[in-house]
Amino acid sequence: MGFVDKPLYRGTFHCFQSIIRQESMLGLYKGIGSPIMGLTFINAIVFGVQGNTMRMLSEDTPMNQFLAGAAAGAIQCVICCPMELAKTRMQMQGTGEKKSSSRKVYKNSLDCLARIYQREGLRGVNRGMVTTLIRETPGFGVYFLAYDLLTRSLGCEPEDPYMIPKLLFAGGMSGIASWLSTYPVDVIKSRLQADGVGGKYQYSSIMDCTRKSIQREGWRVFTRGLTSTLLRAFPVNAATFATVTLFLLYVRPDDGPKDCEAAPGPHHAPLQQQAQPSSL
Repeated sequence: MGFVDKPLYRGTFHCFQSIIRQESMLGLYKGIGSPIMGLTFINAIVFGVQGNTMRMLSEDTPMNQFLAGAAAGAIQCVICCPMELAKTRMQMQGTGEKKSSSRKVYKNSLDCLARIYQREGLRGVNRGMVTTLIRETPGFGVYFLAYDLLTRSLGCEPEDPYMIPKLLFAGGMSGIASWLSTYPVDVIKSRLQADGVGGKYQYSSIMDCTRKSIQREGWRVFTRGLTSTLLRAFPVNAATFATVTLFLLYVRPDDGPKDCEAAPGPHHAPLQQQAQPSSL
């Protein structure tokens, strides 16, 4: 998993094979309950905050797109951090063990958060909040900025027969750009949130985690798991941005955008929405 001195997996494909062999296909979906519960609220927050921030800024510029996205990213951390904590703990549960012999500590994501709260209080539930803020704030800014720049440069208008492929491409590349800009922070966040599984803590702070990780694994530690993250990021964000843009484009034809780069108040601010998650 990348949280130990001797990693269990040599790469993305080996990880995929090992999980299926040891835990069956269901092992690939461990921790899925937490994202399912949290993504609705995260998307609602991001959608509302980004759109309202753009209206407050009143001018549709690349910098304002970045600022509006950053504001949305920072605020949604309230839900994102506990959600990802539960997902990480659920995914760590029984890692590397045969399905028949693994002993479950948590029944589901809610039970996981409840047990963490009982042991550690609110501080435990919000473990990794600072690193989540450091990741999500600029990450969402880059996310919305990249989509804004790509849709403008591609010039996808409603009558354009290639509008949907252009939207898919812009959304997918925006997700990749966002992850590339903040992935090293995500590595540290994940390690901090996985720390303490089994009652043993390795890291006392963000800097301690960073220092120990570099000492043990070198600078390559900050790219561990990047391949699988990017493989997921493109299709997820391509579908998200294209769906939201097309929905607002056709549901509000009278006062809606004249092209796929524009939307109400002031331009295409409300069109963009995060699916992630990490997240992105």
